[in-house]
Amino acid sequence: MANARLFLEDGTIMEGTSFGGTGTNVGEIVFNTGMTGYQEILTDPSYYGQFVVMTYPLIGNYGINLDDFESIKPRVFGFVVREYAEYPSHWRNKETLAQFLKKHQIIGIADIDTRMLTKKIREKGSMRAILTTEDLSEEEAFKLLEAPAIKDQVAKVSIEKPFTMPGRGPHVVLVDYGYKQGILRELLERHCKVTVVPYATRYEEIISLNPDGILLSNGPGDPKDVQEAIPMIQGMIKEQIPLFGICLGHQLFALANGADTEKMKFGHRGANHPVKDLLTNKVYMTSQNHGYTVNEDSLTNCPLTITHIAVNDGTIEGLQHKTIPAFSVQYHPEASPGPYDSRELFDQFLEMILSSKGEKRYA
Repeated sequence: MANARLFLEDGTIMEGTSFGGTGTNVGEIVFNTGMTGYQEILTDPSYYGQFVVMTYPLIGNYGINLDDFESIKPRVFGFVVREYAEYPSHWRNKETLAQFLKKHQIIGIADIDTRMLTKKIREKGSMRAILTTEDLSEEEAFKLLEAPAIKDQVAKVSIEKPFTMPGRGPHVVLVDYGYKQGILRELLERHCKVTVVPYATRYEEIISLNPDGILLSNGPGDPKDVQEAIPMIQGMIKEQIPLFGICLGHQLFALANGADTEKMKFGHRGANHPVKDLLTNKVYMTSQNHGYTVNEDSLTNCPLTITHIAVNDGTIEGLQHKTIPAFSVQYHPEASPGPYDSRELFDQFLEMILSSKGEKRYA
């Protein structure tokens, strides 16, 4: 193992031990509070462009398996841990975390004080950073941070051509802004026929598929950078096709209805975020990964009602349209990683679809 360095835009420089890939990369540094699930985190397309700091101190102890991928390859730009477990032990283990990262040229850095780093991010907010195994001078490193941040994350992670998974149930079009396999799995387990389409697919193209429902997926970056989505979603709302938005899809749903979004100081990332359902007064533990939120004041003249809020900071976690069958949540009901407290939302979506068709059961 060689040395690696982490440069933050506030001037902080940290040195640690590298594992995985080599080179230099620039990204946004964020933290995740999950104790497990690093394989799902690494392959979640919503992390594209980001360095993920794991707050749990020991990472890599169960290796990498063949089952827990959320996309075909890791999407993070770098991985920061306190202690890396070089020799994992688990019956499903197929390779070490270092082998996996090296294969995909993702830089990992260990022996970092992740507690201190997390506190710094909480205090100053998510920052741009450089992770390198190369012999960069401080001047060279901080010069790299002056380059404009990437704006086309969704285009980089979305599929290029649509595909269909057969099923005997309702036909759901899943719009891919960086979808996780867990979302597709939940739909297929409910016997849906699912057509996955690229992020920029136009309203007319989706309508031609004759969908029973639309699911707007999660994805990376600022929702305002995905302007192609707005007219498509507005068209679906006009047609009153049942619609369900998750994470970035939730934010795009809000924008399409005239609401506004804003960047959070350090976001919500982890598998242990409590959310309150305002309709039932129940609290659910949820899996979350987002750095933007819907601005509550912007909902004043919108046809949307708040259905869920985050217990920790009061931010909006769920919305429902006042007149048509459409709703969204900011968190991840498919989990992966995290609790399955909210997977019933997929049932709710399917019931909404069948109700719009005059049917009662989806299975």
